Amino acid sequence: MTPLVCFNVGSRITALAWSPRAVSPSSSGTWLVECVPFSPRLHILTSFRLVAASADFGLHLLTKTPNQPEVVFSFGGGLSGHHGPVNDVSFCGGRAPDNFRYVATVSDDRMLMVWDLQPTLDIPSTLSSPSPTLTHQPTASNADIRPQPTAYAMPFLHPLVSIASHPSTSNELVVADSKGSVFLIDWRSEPGRAAIDMWPRGGALELVDPHALAEQPSTAMAGSVDWRRDSTDVIGASYGSRFAIWDLSKLRGGKPATIGLSFPQGVQSFRWCPTHTTYFALAPSPRASKGAHLHIYNAACSDAQPTFLNFGSRSSRIHDFDWLATPGIPRIATAIGRTVIILYIGVD
Repeated sequence: MTPLVCFNVGSRITALAWSPRAVSPSSSGTWLVECVPFSPRLHILTSFRLVAASADFGLHLLTKTPNQPEVVFSFGGGLSGHHGPVNDVSFCGGRAPDNFRYVATVSDDRMLMVWDLQPTLDIPSTLSSPSPTLTHQPTASNADIRPQPTAYAMPFLHPLVSIASHPSTSNELVVADSKGSVFLIDWRSEPGRAAIDMWPRGGALELVDPHALAEQPSTAMAGSVDWRRDSTDVIGASYGSRFAIWDLSKLRGGKPATIGLSFPQGVQSFRWCPTHTTYFALAPSPRASKGAHLHIYNAACSDAQPTFLNFGSRSSRIHDFDWLATPGIPRIATAIGRTVIILYIGVD
C-alpha cells in the first residue's frame, strides 16, 4: 500500500468524512483528494472536560490536487464552533451540484451544526485561518484568504453521538443522541429554529428504541446510526448491546420494526452495506471487546444468527471499519492498531 498524500494537522484526528468531490487517481487523470476531519486542538480526557480548552475545538478542510501541495484550511474555532468533543462528521448535499458545500457535525455539546463551506458572506472567526483559498485553479499567491464557513446550529436535549446523510436527499439528516433516540431532521426547513421547540421538533421526526430509553444508564451510551443506501425509509442504529431498524413507511409511532441483540459488552458501530443493501455489520466497543470481530446480519432475516468474522487475536481491538463499495462479494475493511485488514464476507 503506497501513501497518496499526507496532511499535517498538528493534533489527533477523531472523525473523518470524505467529500463528494474526491476523485480516485485510479479512475481519473485529474484527481482530487478532499476531506473534512475533526481534530481537537487539545486532547481532553473525560475527567477534564470542564477545562477552558473545551471551547477551542476546530475543523479542517484538507485538499490535495496533482499539481498543488496539500492545503489545510482550519475553521470552526472560538465561539463559532462546538464547545465539546465532536463525535461524527458527514457531508450532506445529496446529489446536488453543490453537494460538497455542506458538512454536518454533532457533538457532546448537544449541538448539530451544518457548515456552509462556501458562504456568500465572510464572517471572521476568532481563530485565524492562514491557509490559502481553495479554488479549482492554482492561486498565484496567498493574499486571497478563503471566507470562514458559516454554521446553522440546532440544539438538542442530550449529547449527540452519530450522524448520517443519504445520497438521494440534500435536506435531511439522521442524528442519534446518547439516550436512545434517533431524529430525522430537515435542516433546510426552518434554519435558526431550535430543534427542541415543539413536537414534532421544528422539522424533526423522533424515532425511539424503548429498550434503550428504559435502561437509563448512569453515563451516556455510545451509539451509532446509518441510513440504508437503497431506501430513505430504512434507518438502522445501535445502542448498548442492541441494534434497531426503523421503516418509515410503517412508522409504528416511532418504534423500530426490528430489534436484536449483538455484543453483550456493547456495540460501537452500525454500518449498512452499500452494494448488498440488506446486509449490515456491527462492531463491538473496543474498550470492552474480547477480540477483533464483527457480526454480519441480513435484514431480511435478522432473527437468524449473525455471521461471525474474526480479524485477530483476543487481545486485538477494532477501532473502526467500513464496507468497500465494489461489485461482487461484499468486502469489509477494518482498522486494528496500525494495520488495515480487508476480508470478504462469507469466505473462509
